[in-house]
Amino acid sequence: MSAITGTLARRSLGAHGLVSSALGLGLMGMSDLYGPADDAESIATVHAAIDAGVTLLDTGDFYGMGHNEMLLREALRGRDRDGVLISVKFGALRGPDGAWLGYDARPAAVKNFAAYSLRRLGTDHIDVYRPARLDPEVPIEDTIGAIAELVDAGHVRHIGLSEVSAETLRRAHAVHPISDLQIEYSLLSRGIEADILPTARELGIGVTAYGVLSRGLLSGHWDASRELTAGDFRGFSPRFQGENLAHNLALVEALRALAETKDATVAQIAIAWVAAQDATIVPLVGARRRDRLAEALGAARVELTPADLAAIEDAVPAGSAAGTRYAEAQMHHLDSER
Repeated sequence: MSAITGTLARRSLGAHGLVSSALGLGLMGMSDLYGPADDAESIATVHAAIDAGVTLLDTGDFYGMGHNEMLLREALRGRDRDGVLISVKFGALRGPDGAWLGYDARPAAVKNFAAYSLRRLGTDHIDVYRPARLDPEVPIEDTIGAIAELVDAGHVRHIGLSEVSAETLRRAHAVHPISDLQIEYSLLSRGIEADILPTARELGIGVTAYGVLSRGLLSGHWDASRELTAGDFRGFSPRFQGENLAHNLALVEALRALAETKDATVAQIAIAWVAAQDATIVPLVGARRRDRLAEALGAARVELTPADLAAIEDAVPAGSAAGTRYAEAQMHHLDSER
């Protein structure tokens, strides 16, 4: 495997001093939800990302029930800790069998989760700390207040949120400056454009966009005959089922025709489109292997003209995806969808 080298451009994630590489690496799939992964290849992929200039590394304490954080600790062994930004989501509760048991964002729980993450990561601070979802039983002001105390103590540098509404963003930001909102955003998932993204811009909050390839649908590598392994949540995702999948793959083929005119891949066009929507958006790529990482990072070299963006809009219009982005039960946990 040849080395991936280079320096990515930097972007300001909002107006509160958080600066990231123009693309970030999401680590979830290295531990959970997409079927088996190889730890050695995962670590090599993190190394390749850092060598290529990626600074933002996104994890969650519930990804593999701590495995992902420990994997990241191993990947950063011997590396410059201050040369990267570690973003951690917390609050999702899991059972020993991996079952999802709800969310807990009480102030005491916030500090408890942070203590365990710091130990697993082998660091004295977390660069961006955020609840994975809004806890309906806890006022967002209480959760943010607890993270603010962690900021004051030096354990956390910046406060983030994930999958919240414009109203929740405002309430949280009134307690302590929010640096970054992590939320799904792609050609197939554009719900943030109406209210959430404008509110983030108004408040000076950056956006880290996950799901930019819509769990692989927009990778250009998916086909209807692909068999999913046990533990791959796409087996239950509405967009990967039956007629929905056929419809969505037709959109991908329309995008492929455009990508070929730019000497780019479908994945690169999809990532570049997200990055082109706002200068304070950082797309997260979920590569688990170095070859997929190399392809994703190639998106940084794709320049989309106004004519290109118009053609992409014609090929994959807003609202054209078939199926919701999560199953119905999970959609109920998304404050951003209310």
